[in-house]
Amino acid sequence: MKNLIFIPFLLLILINISNAEIYKWVDEKGVVNYTDDPNKIPIKYLNYIEMLENFKVSEHNLEKDPKNKEEIHKDLLGRGEDYWRNRVGELKMRLMKLQESIEALRLKYNELTERFNESKNYLERSNFKNERDSIKKEMDRIRTEIKEVKIELEQRIPEEARLFKAKEEWIK
Repeated sequence: MKNLIFIPFLLLILINISNAEIYKWVDEKGVVNYTDDPNKIPIKYLNYIEMLENFKVSEHNLEKDPKNKEEIHKDLLGRGEDYWRNRVGELKMRLMKLQESIEALRLKYNELTERFNESKNYLERSNFKNERDSIKKEMDRIRTEIKEVKIELEQRIPEEARLFKAKEEWIK
């Protein structure tokens, strides 16, 4: 009688084990990770996981598989595609924010110029001029920073990628 209760319980456990889902993600260093426990996946990779059904460890899943070579390619320092794409993405985002800032400052500068031209009061004009001068200095600082970011994106990162043998498409 005990065996009759034990056998269905054992079958239920085996079915659950055989239907286990495997989760795969690539971290910022380009390392491919696998787990069967979704709680072990770092939060920042939850949007990038791939569920593998009926996953079995075999030679086919290892490095010998040509389609997996794309996934595991790294530069000479062991950094993968995610590292390079994140680096370029951060710089592009920074460039966009700087360009938005300079546009907002330009509009404010133009408004102050109009107010300066319309004013007849010496003290008021002096205040407008001082405020414009400070905005102009800030715009000059941002323009310098924009140039630095563009140099980083257009020259330094491509040079570094070539030096460390990263794939060219990773930095586009």
